[in-house]
Parts: sequence; structure tokens; C-alpha cells
Amino acid sequence: MQQVYIFAKRLYKPVTIIQINTNIYSSPEICFDLSRSVELHKISTIDTNESVVAGKATGLFEKGDTVKWRAKHFGIYQHLEMKITEMDFPVYFEDCMLKGIFKSITHKHYFKRNADHTIMTDEFMYKVPFGIAGEIFDRLFLKKYMTALLEKRNETIKQFAESERWKELF
Repeated sequence: MQQVYIFAKRLYKPVTIIQINTNIYSSPEICFDLSRSVELHKISTIDTNESVVAGKATGLFEKGDTVKWRAKHFGIYQHLEMKITEMDFPVYFEDCMLKGIFKSITHKHYFKRNADHTIMTDEFMYKVPFGIAGEIFDRLFLKKYMTALLEKRNETIKQFAESERWKELF
């Protein structure tokens, strides 16, 4: 029994953190606005059929805005309600989960000018439900899946920012 407890204790982690840095050859202002664009979010999540079912449905998110997304993940349609809780244009903003399958999600977005480009940093933190089963699922599948979603989103932001396609959205 002691071995099972030690295994479970090693497996348990209260928060999963994904940090991604993306170099974008564009201004922090453009990267910031693309990151809070409802339309760009929909473009970057086309593979999950993501759509807005309530809240801010177009334009740029502002502090205090909420949105409820519907998307298909792992073959199941899910709802996730998020709120923009902090914003300091064009340096930082944060969105947090209000309702959804996770215990919690906090997504921090940082934008730093560095010579001829912007370093965009995502710090995505979440807690999984379902105890040990959730932890195992996170380690085997979920963290990789969430990392790939964030990387795809960042690649879309990069493509729009560096190609002047951002002008199509604002």
C-alpha cells in the first residue's frame, strides 16, 4: 500500500504549466491585438470547430469581457467560459476560466520588444479534474495536446503579423 501512495504522490502535481516563447517580426502592438482578436482565435482553432456561443463574438477583447466557446476536443464538444481579467496594452493580458471541464485555467500573455521583433510569451496554467485519472491523462495526452493548440495559435498570430494580413482583421 505504501508503494501505491508514493507512486500517487509523485504523479500528483497541482498545476500544469506550459510556457511558449514565439519570436515575431512585428510590433508588440500588432501582436497584442492579434492575440486578443476573436476572429483570429476562430481562424487558429478551425481544426476544433471552435465558435462563440455567448459573450464577446467579434472584435478585440477588452478587460472584463467574457466569452463562452464551444469546441470539439478528443471527439467531444465542450464549453469553456473565459474572462479577460487583466490588461496592460501592449505589454500583458490575462484570461481566466469561469466555467468549463478543467478545475481552473489561467492564460497569461506577455509581449516584449526586442530589437527588430517581439517576443510573445504564453504562460498557460491549468488544473485537471478527476484526481489521479486526470493526472495520468494530462501526462500521457493533455499537456501535449494543449501545447500543440497554443503553438498553432502562435503560428497563426506570427503569420498574420509578419505578412501584413493583420490588416484584414482590424
